[in-house]
Amino acid sequence: MKKKLIRNTVAKFEKEFGAPPENLFLAPGRINIIGEHVDYNNGFVLPAAINKYICFAVSESHSNQCSIIAIDLNEKFTFSLDNPINPATIMWPNYMLGVLAQFIEKQMPVKGFNLAFSSTIPMGAGLSSSAAVECGFGYAMNKMFSLGLTNAEIAVTGQKAEHTFAGVNCGIMDQFASVFGKKNKVIKLDCDTLEHEYHNADFRNYALLLLDSKVKHTHLTSGYNDRRRETERGLSIVKEHCPYVNNFRDCTEVQLLELREKLGEVSFRRCHFVVKEIQRVLDAVDALDNSDFLRLGRLMTETHHGLSKEYEVSCAEIDFLVETALKEKSVLGARMMGGGFGGCAICLVEKDKVDHIIETVSSAYSDNFGIALEPYKIKISKGTSVHKM
Repeated sequence: MKKKLIRNTVAKFEKEFGAPPENLFLAPGRINIIGEHVDYNNGFVLPAAINKYICFAVSESHSNQCSIIAIDLNEKFTFSLDNPINPATIMWPNYMLGVLAQFIEKQMPVKGFNLAFSSTIPMGAGLSSSAAVECGFGYAMNKMFSLGLTNAEIAVTGQKAEHTFAGVNCGIMDQFASVFGKKNKVIKLDCDTLEHEYHNADFRNYALLLLDSKVKHTHLTSGYNDRRRETERGLSIVKEHCPYVNNFRDCTEVQLLELREKLGEVSFRRCHFVVKEIQRVLDAVDALDNSDFLRLGRLMTETHHGLSKEYEVSCAEIDFLVETALKEKSVLGARMMGGGFGGCAICLVEKDKVDHIIETVSSAYSDNFGIALEPYKIKISKGTSVHKM
């Protein structure tokens, strides 16, 4: 699939621009084993890059003109570096424009370019296609024009582009995982300091299976930003009464219970989920290091219950997928993954039962919702990279 993606991207570039591209880059999507909605709450997360990619074919234009071809959308966007870089009226270019605007603001030596990109990362599935676009583009500009950026700076630039040009106040996890991923490794990332460490992703007789609900409810962006405000409000109340608490990792469940009335039920539930989830990530790393897959599965399932009942970012379709999968003895754990309100469920499944799970859950899902489930068997891959021509 990767070879086909590269071949098709190069062919489209040649057809559009009349010559082969000078450079090829691959930026992966990502999964998150556990640690949902805690990256913007200064917690820990456990993501990994996966073998689904955006391929960028790029050459210098030898002018101030820039052209971007979105192959999968069959759309083209052109602009000049002579003019200010502002958000576009259509959304897809903004993930790249937001990155480029930061480079220009810092007076980095970017030049005009021609670019075509295509993807095998499913849109709206919670696999961070937007972060792959931002970081793949930033990585390409950095390599082509020798901007001297570190991988961490590329990730932070991608995050800021999402905030400023796409309007989503995301945390750093998606961009970090896309850039820093390593084959067969998960990343334990401290979202406060960006310190990180790699852990082996050897699931032995088990596999990670993604079940794409094929739904994305329209309140993702608004709901995501609402949750961020709700947790910020809750944390400010906690800080008023517990001055030594700097962020949620300093906070305990006991403190939240004592402040429940002052927090109010909504803020309490949001904060309670975050505090418990930060601990679950630490427990999950320990479980993975000790090959305790039963414990890892239980933690994943606990996360889903928290996301659905306390953080309230799940939906009927995802809840159904999780509940149906968990009825199977070969499924050790399952949960919603990503921003929420649709997207994917991630399941820890016995390897030799993957096809059975797909068949069973797909049939039940179709019967209940009339939607064809899309399963993804994924492998953990390396992060954003140059592809040698």
